[in-house]
Amino acid sequence: MGGTNRDPFAWGRYVAVAGAYAACYELTRYFSFSHWTLTAGLRLACLLMAPKRYWPALAVGEALPIAEMAILHASLYGTLWAILASIPPILVCMPAVAWLRSRTTLLRPNGQINMGMIMLATLVCAMVTATDNSLVLATVVMDDGSPAPSPTLPIFLAWALGSYLGALTLTPTIVALRERLAAQPGGVVAWRAVWRSSLTRDALLIVIPSLALLMIAASQATDGALQCARIAMSVPVVVLTWRHGWHGAAIGGMLASIAMASTSFQLQNPAMIQAQVVLAFVISTSLLFGIRVARRMAATHLEAMARPGHR
Repeated sequence: MGGTNRDPFAWGRYVAVAGAYAACYELTRYFSFSHWTLTAGLRLACLLMAPKRYWPALAVGEALPIAEMAILHASLYGTLWAILASIPPILVCMPAVAWLRSRTTLLRPNGQINMGMIMLATLVCAMVTATDNSLVLATVVMDDGSPAPSPTLPIFLAWALGSYLGALTLTPTIVALRERLAAQPGGVVAWRAVWRSSLTRDALLIVIPSLALLMIAASQATDGALQCARIAMSVPVVVLTWRHGWHGAAIGGMLASIAMASTSFQLQNPAMIQAQVVLAFVISTSLLFGIRVARRMAATHLEAMARPGHR
């Protein structure tokens, strides 16, 4: 009897987690493409922050839309492919994240975020997911007898970049928003506090307008000018990092990644992939550097609080 779950709502919570994750997965998958996989960001954020007892519910929630897709295309690509494609990628990422979580924590003892853990988990999960995709692709058998696509190095690297940049787009932002929510009185978001936030003002008044102008320029440009506009989208990430630390890097990286993805007019475009590599590098370094900026800002705040006459 001691091991019996006496919580009558336990199964209801598992079903709710699975359903919510499946809905969010479908939403992020709708906006994803091969070299910008937002589902990787949702997956990693949940694995890093959700209690492990809910991991089976996350696996079920991811398996539902993936299995549906695999069943619909089984006649085209073969039964073996459909079976392997039905296995949710979150299952192959779980051992790596579990290993990381067993040796370190998302929050350090001093309460600061462990950005090194996030970046390592992002890289490892991107490589694991790309490997899993390549192995599944290798089992394709075309129904019409035509040559099946084979996993090549460019395809593998595109998948790895897509998972890595997709995770950088969502995971740090979700973690930053959770941290800001926890800092609110009672953990409740007040719109007045959001509007008064200097990060919100800088994002609305500086970053979004500048990215919108670059998107307009990119829509009218070609070749070198288009590539310059894409790479220039990395600048707001640096600006927000300098002003707001890693929270700014997370929000700026998400906005810049969305803006750059909107300029993709064809899949597997080498120029687009090159620009995304630059953006991924800028976001990664900004997140790591943003930790130092956040520490400096916290120290400055404490000094101001300690000054005589401060109210």
